[in-house]
Amino acid sequence: MLKKLFKYYLLLISIFFIGRLFLFILYFDNFKNSDVAYWLTFIYGLRMDTITASILLVIPLIVLSFTPIKFKSIANAFLKYYFLVVFSLAIYIENATLPFIAQYDVRPNYLFVEYLIYPKEVFAMIFADYKAELLIAFMMIGMFIYFYLKHVKDDFLKLFEISYTKRALMFLPILALLFIGVRSSFGHRGANISDAMYTTNRMVNEITKNSLHSIGYAVYSNAVHEGGEVKRYGKMEIKEALMRVKKRLNINSNNDNSPLSRIQKSHFKTDKPKNLVIFVQESMGYQFVNAVGGEDGITPNFNRLSKEAILFKDLYSNGTRSVRGLAGVSAGNLAVPGVGVLKRNRSQKDFFTIASALKPFGYHTSFIYGGESRFDNMQGWYNGNGFDEIIDQSKFENPTFVAPWGVCDEDLVVKANEEFKKLHTKGQKFATVMFSQSNHSPFEFPCEKIELIKDVPPNSVKNAIKYADHAIGKFIELAKKEPYYKDTVFVIVADHNVRVYGDDMVPVDMFHIPAIILGGDIKPMIYDKITTQPDVLATALDLIGLDLKYPIMGHSIFSDEKQNVSLMQFHTSYALRADDRVAIVRPGQKPLTFLYKNPKTYLDKKNHLTPIKSDEELEKDALAFVVTLDYIYNKKLYR
Repeated sequence: MLKKLFKYYLLLISIFFIGRLFLFILYFDNFKNSDVAYWLTFIYGLRMDTITASILLVIPLIVLSFTPIKFKSIANAFLKYYFLVVFSLAIYIENATLPFIAQYDVRPNYLFVEYLIYPKEVFAMIFADYKAELLIAFMMIGMFIYFYLKHVKDDFLKLFEISYTKRALMFLPILALLFIGVRSSFGHRGANISDAMYTTNRMVNEITKNSLHSIGYAVYSNAVHEGGEVKRYGKMEIKEALMRVKKRLNINSNNDNSPLSRIQKSHFKTDKPKNLVIFVQESMGYQFVNAVGGEDGITPNFNRLSKEAILFKDLYSNGTRSVRGLAGVSAGNLAVPGVGVLKRNRSQKDFFTIASALKPFGYHTSFIYGGESRFDNMQGWYNGNGFDEIIDQSKFENPTFVAPWGVCDEDLVVKANEEFKKLHTKGQKFATVMFSQSNHSPFEFPCEKIELIKDVPPNSVKNAIKYADHAIGKFIELAKKEPYYKDTVFVIVADHNVRVYGDDMVPVDMFHIPAIILGGDIKPMIYDKITTQPDVLATALDLIGLDLKYPIMGHSIFSDEKQNVSLMQFHTSYALRADDRVAIVRPGQKPLTFLYKNPKTYLDKKNHLTPIKSDEELEKDALAFVVTLDYIYNKKLYR
């Protein structure tokens, strides 16, 4: 029985090894000149593979040990098809790992399964972008099934000839071996995914992981620990953590019910406060926007408008997903550990947003999105936290163009303009968050509306961003023709970059995003210090001319309290940047400090983080942010 199980263990390990070897060869140029022991990826990787294989062999062990001989045919058929499914799944996951890493620069994780609850949007994207990959994967699985069924027929029947007592007695010793395999450690704690992160080179660490294990661990962690296992980042008393966060952000607050809440006086106080429109751009990274150092010719409207606006030249996103960016620009919240606040139970009501800040002043608040607002629970979160109206795809009559993710951005801005005209006519102040969707795989949009970029496929990132920019230009053009324009502060800001990748442990440069704030009497300026999405929101609220009470995790750029810091979440890693120093904290790993050097151009994809001597205070502050964000969410203190 042990021999048979070991045979299947070796087969699983072989599949995992081939997948890892392929990744090693494919990405070898990324780390060949580094000083890390990259060959050890196969040793540490075997440990991750053994954990996975040992878990998968527990069920066969139970069946082989305790099935009476009279049910041997049923047990044999079950095990035959059990391994058929397991091996097919392993082959599929190893194939899927390649495009997943190409897109997200990490092994498959919770993202791999998180969006399966939205099959319409997700499968439309997969079939549009990954036809070849799917074909190869299913061909490999088909070939495997053919040879497997041809050669494995009565593979387990002979084992049931062993007496029931003997098989039962073998259970505990073999289970002990599998238990050792699952723990893969004789230390106090068993091995886990953090043991794969043995170097400072992120790609080597990703190659070391096992994709099935990575997915399973992420699903388990999010199911059992909604916010992730925060304790694994390190220990810190909440009193110290709060003190450190307040000091680092320069926030003065003594409110126990909302530790970050304070009254902020406007630098533009007026008896006639302005409207607020925040137009969030899907996946518009800095590398596409010439005004902030990116490629020329992709965003001519943004570049032109930046000359009559406040331009944020060194702005960094909260994270890598839309829910992180929306929380940043709608609520001034930094990225909490684990699942984003838009999708978590304790933030579905009584969680601060611009709606709760402006409702006492008589503002009508709305969220306008061209797709289905149920996606990522946007509708539930905005509704539950004070927004008066949700306008999504179902409320667009006769749209001119509909893609898998919703109506095109031009339809969105035309609809928004009509809504604002109605509100202004009634003398109603308004605050709105608009969310674009055209720049989303499979990048379907009305191509005839723009001059397509030369030598680039029509349905591509660059052309989709150029179309999104076209919609930005049309929106401001429409707005300028209306009386409400002079009474409104307009924010155009990205939610995150289209792809966050690079060899750095946290690719800081790929969190760089563009933003502008413009309106009737806003004086143009360039702000070139580090800013965050909460800083952009605080600045916009400052410009509307009201003294407000809020817990926003940032400051207006016109405030002396503004600090030169940003916090970035990259999967389970957090990077706290202060000036040119970056402290990174990861679960189960020691914190590290790096010196950050800005890329020379948007084409510079070299490493930008250089390890330096530990900055203990910065590292402790990074941990403090993780602890504080988790605490404030769980105790419902962000209000």
